[in-house]
Amino acid sequence: MTTQVRSLPKAAPVTVVRARRSLGARLVEGVGGGLVRVFLIVVGLFWLVPTIGLLLSSLRSPSEMSASGWWTVFGKPSQLTVESYRKLLENGDITHSLVNTVLITVPATVLVVVIGSLAGYAFAWMEFPGRDWWFLGVVGLLVVPVQVALIPIAELFGRIGLFGTVFGVILFHTGFGLPFAVFLLRNFFAEIPRELLEAARLDGAGELRLFARVVLPLGGPAIASLGIFQFLWVWNDMLVALVFTKSGTQPITVALQTQVRQFGNNIDVLAPGAFISMVIPLAVFFAFQRQFVSGVMAGAVK
Repeated sequence: MTTQVRSLPKAAPVTVVRARRSLGARLVEGVGGGLVRVFLIVVGLFWLVPTIGLLLSSLRSPSEMSASGWWTVFGKPSQLTVESYRKLLENGDITHSLVNTVLITVPATVLVVVIGSLAGYAFAWMEFPGRDWWFLGVVGLLVVPVQVALIPIAELFGRIGLFGTVFGVILFHTGFGLPFAVFLLRNFFAEIPRELLEAARLDGAGELRLFARVVLPLGGPAIASLGIFQFLWVWNDMLVALVFTKSGTQPITVALQTQVRQFGNNIDVLAPGAFISMVIPLAVFFAFQRQFVSGVMAGAVK
């Protein structure tokens, strides 16, 4: 008895499959990667133009800045000098305000990250009465604008002796940074597999040890993203600093604004001061950009 073996259809050649695609699709596939890279490079260069211009302006004398634009440096490099930065270091108001900015930004960022991490873990994995209602209250605080609380908190700080102090500004930034921090980290920590936490508990790990050994390493990207957001927000803040600081506690943003108002012609001090105020947040962002991208993409991947 003979059996007939039915031959299977052969796979379509690759050339046939490619031929079915439109000419536009093939062109995009061929040059799309290169065009995207070129476009991103051009956008990045345009984004850096103000920073480059401010840097070159800070390295020129006031007479040259008033006579021509900063781009003339490329044809006449002899204009570059560090004299403006020397004058900046001799300006006690600017240097003191830079120190105040660091004293405000670093504690406000650390407190928000630490307290937000602990609260986010508690809302995600710990059982306590009214947990969901408390979390809804924290989420509701996200819609409260800063401007609404300026006058009431200023009056409160004045009564308890915190108005005009660095500590008062730190408390204000910490209070308004915590709702977003708790909301972000709670949602991130809630995505950690329950089996992993249960296994750690079976090994005898308490809540603090579980938080430090398991949750924090897994939440590193989200915590880094939060730290970058908080650092940039506090460092570049001017509204809160204008209301809650005095002459001896002003950060760099208020000090530069005061210099412009009082001495409008001292561009040799303002330009390097503004560049330093700009370049430090940029350095922080680029230093942690990998963690920032990982934290932003983590929620999308999950």
